[in-house]
Amino acid sequence: MKRVLLLAGVFAASGAAVAQVPPPIVSAPSASAPQQVLLAWMPGEVRCGNSVIAATPMRRPWTSLYWSAPSSDAPKPLAFTFRIDADGRALSIKRDGDAYAPFSDDIAPSLAASQFARGAERSGCRVIYTASRTPLAEAPIEDLISYSLNPMSGALPKAGWDRIRSPAATCIDEPRPRPLTQVYPDFLSFAGTPGVRDWSMVGYDQDARGKPTHVRIDYGTGNRALDTAAIKAVAASRYTGGARTGCRFPFWRAAEKLPAPPIPDDPVARPAGATCPEGRDWATRPVLRFPDAYRRRSIEGWAVVTYDVAPWGEIGNVKVVAAEPSDDFGKQAIQVLRSAKLADAPQGATGCVDRVRFVMGPVGGVLSNEEPPPPPF
Repeated sequence: MKRVLLLAGVFAASGAAVAQVPPPIVSAPSASAPQQVLLAWMPGEVRCGNSVIAATPMRRPWTSLYWSAPSSDAPKPLAFTFRIDADGRALSIKRDGDAYAPFSDDIAPSLAASQFARGAERSGCRVIYTASRTPLAEAPIEDLISYSLNPMSGALPKAGWDRIRSPAATCIDEPRPRPLTQVYPDFLSFAGTPGVRDWSMVGYDQDARGKPTHVRIDYGTGNRALDTAAIKAVAASRYTGGARTGCRFPFWRAAEKLPAPPIPDDPVARPAGATCPEGRDWATRPVLRFPDAYRRRSIEGWAVVTYDVAPWGEIGNVKVVAAEPSDDFGKQAIQVLRSAKLADAPQGATGCVDRVRFVMGPVGGVLSNEEPPPPPF
């Protein structure tokens, strides 16, 4: 330390000019500059013919982070057509048009996870989804929490966490409480919701010994069994000491599997003059790749396709005859077949018919560490 002071004195005594470092230039963000917002595709009323049909409930697509300038136009509305079967399921879902729409891949799966009244079948149904852009400083806290637990388009920024955290909370003050015993619910002991990833945000205070008090559900998807189990889990947990307020801990549960509707016994007749053999001699077997948007909601599906085979085994002229619960499974089935190759056949083959089933393994009650945990509250 003395050496530093001496050198400083030498420079001052020599009369040399001391360079002044200018302060950093901080530019205020432009009012027209793009900013991160929550993008939510909101469903409108459902019409089947001339009748308005109420959903029980209508599932919302997951929200996404989206860069948007205040003066820019919102993404254009998207229309989907479908039918409702006797069990109240939305089937034969298809989007009108194929123009690019940002973060819209969960719209059809969310519609497939929705439920309508059981009874008479309905056809010619239609719903329009409108894009809503909300600044993080104004977004509903439930939407911010939901996104933080499923951040598909990037981590939630500080502006979002600032909304989630209560200004009066002391649980985030350093040093933050550390878990001594963190108890988790027995997720396999209760049912989830088909096609819906449930979550419960538990709020609590803690006493000087680190025992949770005033344990309650602050926000959640309304799964009562998960709420009850989450409250019991936090109440049984213990943390490092120090009285705190406004603590929160999230639990979430994988969506219950939503099986595909049955495939008709004979969805398509074998074309007249078809030369495709009944058995397939695969040189490269098809690789089943589940559509990600439906995998996240545990929704199964199927497609029936026809195709021809070239003499060298390449598959072509692939056509989707039927697909459920949406045409996305037909599109995926085409990709599955194009990844395969049949054994060489001198004359090739025509009129092949195959059923492609998208079936998931056992799903249910995955612990709340499916993905890396969110930052502590």
